[in-house]
Amino acid sequence: MPDPALHEFATLEEVDRDGAVREAAEAAGDTRAGLLRKGGLIAAAGLGLGALPAGLALGQSTPKSDVKILNYALTLEYLEAAFYAEAVSKGKLHGITARFAQVVAGHEAAHVGALQKALGSAATKKPAFDFKGTTGSEKTFLKTAKTLEDTGVSAYQGQGPKIKSDQVLASAGAILAVEARHAAWVRDIIGGGKDPLPAPASFSTPKSMSQVLAAVKATGFIKS
Repeated sequence: MPDPALHEFATLEEVDRDGAVREAAEAAGDTRAGLLRKGGLIAAAGLGLGALPAGLALGQSTPKSDVKILNYALTLEYLEAAFYAEAVSKGKLHGITARFAQVVAGHEAAHVGALQKALGSAATKKPAFDFKGTTGSEKTFLKTAKTLEDTGVSAYQGQGPKIKSDQVLASAGAILAVEARHAAWVRDIIGGGKDPLPAPASFSTPKSMSQVLAAVKATGFIKS
């Protein structure tokens, strides 16, 4: 029987039983309370979406460049959400592939909703899409999903260093972590292909906004 504890998030005290992590942090100038606080921030950014819907509220002080990046992210999330929603609605997927599509459809819809809420009236409008039959079979769906998820990861990674607001950066990190899990999951489902490993490389390569938008445009998926 699997240990139920493995399905729970470990606390710092449980992981750092001998105090080595705490001692190293304190030697670097972090107090125990500060380490726990940072651990909580990391968990929020990497293990859930709490940092985005609950905490991101843009105001007049938000840099215009950050608003532009969030609208760029929203456009990509519109694309992914629509792709997975169409795949689920067509009912051509089965087994783990169908489960993947259903779960990720929910995630992408949540990303869209959170970004729209944060941007408010500044949110870019949802385009019309034509996925050109790629959602009609498991093979084409998986191949396209892999491409979209890899693109999403490289897009968020590419914009991270350009984000000026700590709040926006934390929220982008919350989405990036989930997109990376999607990319690993679809690779695991595909298996045996060119990139059979869920994590095929030690480092991820970022892409610029112009590179990503050019790649998306080339698919022809966005009609307007």
